[in-house]
Amino acid sequence: MNSGFAHQLETLHATRPLTVLGAAVIDVIADAWALPWSGCDIELKQQGVNIGGCALNIAIALQRLGITAQNALPVGHGVWADIIRNAMAKQSLHSVVEAETGDNGWCLALVEPDGERTFMSFSGVENQWQPAWLAKLDVPPGSLVYLSGYQLVSPCGELLTSWLEGLPDVTAFIDFGPRLADISDALMARIMACHPIVSLNRQEARVAAGRLGVAEEQLGEAWQQRFASALIVRHDKEGATWYDGTESGYVPAFQATVVDTIGAGDSHAGGTLAGLAAGWTLADSVRLGNAVAAWVVSHRGGDCAPTREALLLTHKDV
Repeated sequence: MNSGFAHQLETLHATRPLTVLGAAVIDVIADAWALPWSGCDIELKQQGVNIGGCALNIAIALQRLGITAQNALPVGHGVWADIIRNAMAKQSLHSVVEAETGDNGWCLALVEPDGERTFMSFSGVENQWQPAWLAKLDVPPGSLVYLSGYQLVSPCGELLTSWLEGLPDVTAFIDFGPRLADISDALMARIMACHPIVSLNRQEARVAAGRLGVAEEQLGEAWQQRFASALIVRHDKEGATWYDGTESGYVPAFQATVVDTIGAGDSHAGGTLAGLAAGWTLADSVRLGNAVAAWVVSHRGGDCAPTREALLLTHKDV
């Protein structure tokens, strides 16, 4: 399956417009000897303050692969927004959406001694989309448009869905993430009527199968029958499967020594979007997603996507 991959990477040049719409947020990670309880006062040990958000991770992956995208990641004004703005500038990234007021969201992640993580999230301007922001976006026919489940289930989800419905001749790429179970049937029907490409991990695939009332192994066929929309199911080190109409396939994973899985799913989406933007087939695009994800899980941090040159060196004999 990997035959000629290095040669194909040399053809990775965008042939269609791409818009990445979503969040840039802050992750504050701290060690906790125990989770807090009512009335307690516990000491935390800060691990770090990281820049995150699904859309930002994807924007970084695309930029490093040499794929130009319109990044619509609302950046506000405040402590967190300033950190995000400065970090994006260092990555040579720019957002076309700036909020007039309000700060960006952030998340406190408490890590217990056994490694279990508990997240407490604070929403910000990334979930406060306004019609005026959307009106500024240039999304010509033939575009790819990335959307995240985090925004689709937020209070602005209805607005974003209406905006997507009004775009002529675009292909949406949606990663619902863990919010898949929270999307109402009515909104899900409207989103899927736009026939997006949907990417799910194995846990989310279980939720999707439950929503359709089928066994997991029947999800691909049932998804096509219900939605007539391309589906990618990621199985981590076991590769990925894809379904598109009457066609389907399996794409093996690239070998990796896993040190950190943060951002792996987002990076897979970034690699897949890069391939689609270059006019590659869905199967070849998923293969690129697998390669980018394999690189990311082999390095620390969620913003460590490889450059195209790094992938070429890594897979020069493939």
